[in-house]
Amino acid sequence: MLRVLCTSVARPGISLVSLPQPLSVHAPVLVHAPVLMHRAHVHTPVQMAEEVLVVLQEMSGTSWWLSIAVATLTVRSTVTLPLAAYQTVILHRVEALQKEISELSRRLSYEVSVKGKELGWSQNYCRFQFKKNMKRIVSELYVRDNCHPFKASILVLVQVPMWISLSLALRDLSLDSSDVYSALTAGGALWFKDLTVPDSTWIIPVCLGLTNLLLVEIASLQQKTVAGRFQKVVLHFFRAVSVLMIPVSAYVPTCMSLYWLCSSLVGLGHNMLLRSPKVHRLLQVPSKSSTPYRDLYAAFVTKYLR
Repeated sequence: MLRVLCTSVARPGISLVSLPQPLSVHAPVLVHAPVLMHRAHVHTPVQMAEEVLVVLQEMSGTSWWLSIAVATLTVRSTVTLPLAAYQTVILHRVEALQKEISELSRRLSYEVSVKGKELGWSQNYCRFQFKKNMKRIVSELYVRDNCHPFKASILVLVQVPMWISLSLALRDLSLDSSDVYSALTAGGALWFKDLTVPDSTWIIPVCLGLTNLLLVEIASLQQKTVAGRFQKVVLHFFRAVSVLMIPVSAYVPTCMSLYWLCSSLVGLGHNMLLRSPKVHRLLQVPSKSSTPYRDLYAAFVTKYLR
């Protein structure tokens, strides 16, 4: 373009009006920019979730309520169940290390105390040396057994974004501008015929809240040690969130609250499945009890019904 400009100025008889013509070469880039932005927007997680839900419904040919339930079961069983099993393995390995960590902590405390007396360390410096060396020892144990606790959080890092994406996808599909809006209006069953409006009976929201509360209480019953202050705060927080989900789910489209309920029920089923001694043998982790379900029921009765 600079060469064209110089040529036009150097040659006599050529009008400068012709100079803007080379600039038209850049016009197609501006024309196609919105198209490229639109194509990039199609590949957002929410829109990908929409496409998956629509494809599954078209392939199955079932009603939308059943398609949502089947999609939830399929996604959670193929994605989150393996991650939950991996989390179980990691937590069992970490728990198995606690006895060794406790013994090493006792020995290190003695050695630091002796060394401190020999070198005249202050109490604060002894504490600093103990914490620094203990942190190193624990890290080495985690590396040795390949069970860093952070690996147990992979389930949450995958499950939460997936839950949000599917929830927003169902919300978008329930809008008037959606291509499947008319199908969702008649895709329900029983008392929730229309999946685009909230459940006016509050049956699904209440069932959702009770299921989430049950999951929270089951998790609290797994703790063998006495819960500290922080653990109690976390427990009460999740209880509050479970109760809060009842009114929230009563004001969203039924397709969303139905997905939330199905997801919680599948999670409850997976939780029970991962307690099985047969599953523990398959995962090569020690089983704490040969009758886990009976023990869980007894603990529940003792804590809440007596």
